[in-house]
Amino acid sequence: MSEYWIISVPGEKTAQQAWDRLNKATSGQGGNNVLSHNYKFHIPELKVGTLDSLIGLSNDLGKIDTFAETVCKKVANYMGDVLEDQRDRLSSLLKAGDMTLTNYLHHFQWNLAKYPVKQSLGNLCDIISKSLTQVDGDLRTKSQSYNNVKTNLQNMERKATGSLLMRNLGQVVKREDFVLDSEYLQTLLVAVPLHLADEWEKKYETLTEFVVPKSARLIYQDEEYGLWGVTIFKKVLEEFKYNCNRNKYFVRDFEYKEQDVHSDKDQINKLMSEKKRILGPLLRWLKVSFSEVFIAWVHIKALLVFVESVLRYGLPVNFQAAVLQPQKKQQKRLRDTLNTLYCNLDSTGLTVTEEDSMPGLSLGMQEYFPYVFFRMVLEFEHQ
Repeated sequence: MSEYWIISVPGEKTAQQAWDRLNKATSGQGGNNVLSHNYKFHIPELKVGTLDSLIGLSNDLGKIDTFAETVCKKVANYMGDVLEDQRDRLSSLLKAGDMTLTNYLHHFQWNLAKYPVKQSLGNLCDIISKSLTQVDGDLRTKSQSYNNVKTNLQNMERKATGSLLMRNLGQVVKREDFVLDSEYLQTLLVAVPLHLADEWEKKYETLTEFVVPKSARLIYQDEEYGLWGVTIFKKVLEEFKYNCNRNKYFVRDFEYKEQDVHSDKDQINKLMSEKKRILGPLLRWLKVSFSEVFIAWVHIKALLVFVESVLRYGLPVNFQAAVLQPQKKQQKRLRDTLNTLYCNLDSTGLTVTEEDSMPGLSLGMQEYFPYVFFRMVLEFEHQ
């Protein structure tokens, strides 16, 4: 899991001065301990709009932010499901364009072609929201199609490889195992527990009259059962079944049909081919879509930082945004350092953290600090 803090602070005389002050306190400059690795978070000059529109956007962006994270996780988790026993490949497929997720955050650049800065903030939100909704909808459609094929194949394979009580016996019997086209005789298939095999061989001829002597033959066995073929006269079928059941021998209802045996094998091969045919394009789509959604999510974070910074620090726009990657076990010290560094930004002295929330009580408050703060946790490959 990689946790990032995306913050912004007032630009002081210049944004560079604010950056230098932040780095000196947190990144080991000036002899201090390294609390975090810091990267500038480049946000272009966006259209500010009115105060009312900014307040409304702040709420909308929070919802889109949550939705973007949800879609990211959906796509990543489903990619892991599709990879099955190759899930260790997942982290190499989860990228933002050609960059790793961490590198993209470290070197974020606004996509001017996709999200023109001449558009209003509201329009930019709409563009991103629609793209997220499109991916979310397409994921449902594509996953349903693939899952149907996968489930059908698993069911067919289960019938072909499961216990002899359940599996499709067409995969283990041959034509010569049966007496076919007889007016009086019929071959039954009986699943006998392995520990009762000796008893079965001694007893089967006496389970009823009209059992063909010495007709029992072991056709197949798994870890629990042996599948025996035995020939009887048709007129004692129900009585033979009843007595088998009393002795814990399980008669399988099965009628040998050549076309059915080949049909099942063909169906499994067809489903395997269909699964392979769908898998390649599906993985490519998932990879591209994850990249698109992750990039959109980071742009949403940038919009959130911009809107909250203008609301918090006022006009003209002058703030320094940064991505902080806290060092392991240094989160508390980093938080304390930042709160001390920027305590003058909030005269109320109010700070609200995750730890401050009371069980059973929700005031609708998010984490609040004197500076603009958003958390971003990258844990997709660990779901």
